[in-house]
Amino acid sequence: MKSARYWEHVGDEQVRCLLCPHFCVLGEEQTGLCHVRTVRNGSLWAAGYGLISSAQLDPIEKKPLYHYFPGEAVFSVGSWGCNFSCVFCQNWTISQQVIEGHRSYSPAEIVAQAKSAGGIGIAYTYNEPLVSFEFVYDCALLAREAGLKNVLVTNGYIESSPASELLPLIDAINVDIKSMDDHFYHEKCRGHLPPVLKLAADAAAYGCHVEITNLVIPDQNDDDALIIKLADWIANSLGEMTPLHLSGYRPHYKSTSPATTEAHLSRAYTIAREKLSYVYLGNIATDEGQLTRCPHCHATQIERFGYTTQVVGIEGCRCVSCGHPADIVIRP
Repeated sequence: MKSARYWEHVGDEQVRCLLCPHFCVLGEEQTGLCHVRTVRNGSLWAAGYGLISSAQLDPIEKKPLYHYFPGEAVFSVGSWGCNFSCVFCQNWTISQQVIEGHRSYSPAEIVAQAKSAGGIGIAYTYNEPLVSFEFVYDCALLAREAGLKNVLVTNGYIESSPASELLPLIDAINVDIKSMDDHFYHEKCRGHLPPVLKLAADAAAYGCHVEITNLVIPDQNDDDALIIKLADWIANSLGEMTPLHLSGYRPHYKSTSPATTEAHLSRAYTIAREKLSYVYLGNIATDEGQLTRCPHCHATQIERFGYTTQVVGIEGCRCVSCGHPADIVIRP
């Protein structure tokens, strides 16, 4: 464990965690809703510091990030815990529990492994990385010094002060917006929407490359009005060139609702494309919503077949066909 940051004493026997909007008030030996921040001897500790559940080299598209070094790989690390409790969680085995016995890694070891792996940098992903704020920050600082990129895949549920400290170290971020309905967040995820939207907007303001994911769940968050609201918010707050990934849901964890069909995703895709230049479909077998096309002349710029990606229509950060600027980060 490592001493946690962002907390305060509450009376003589309790502490309040200030990392995320839950503001958990904990007594001795108690652990926060995230499962990895705990009280020992009257102080808050980052109990999950350096505990790694998964580490491997992934295609950047798996995060998903489609406009940030397409076709490249990134060393991806996950830990344990999450400050949400989504009933449909796809990674609940690492987000909703901590399995004892895993060895602890130092930030220097993670950075060394990332350099050895040969990708563009490190992606903090799989579980919710922000609940391990101290470890992610320490890794990101060393990675930046080593010339590696830092990628964050997150639910966005964090307070402004820690976010303002971490975001300057983050090069690219995918924020998972579960729904534009705060009641859905409260009932299905044990959270609230406004802090998530703020984190995404703050990331853009800090100059991070931002992409958004929305898991489309039939009859729960796929109402046309909600998709319109999401596309409008992205266009107005992040810019209409911001990629939106509409992902297919499958029954998992505590959710038994029927899986998302291609028809559900296609409808959401059509609605979102009214406001956004780039909308993609994921986690479902479909030809629609895979290619990247120039928003000006509609020529194909990036071809995708699963996680096989090829840049075919961009040169010098411009469309080969019409010369229009391509808002896509590629290796020189």
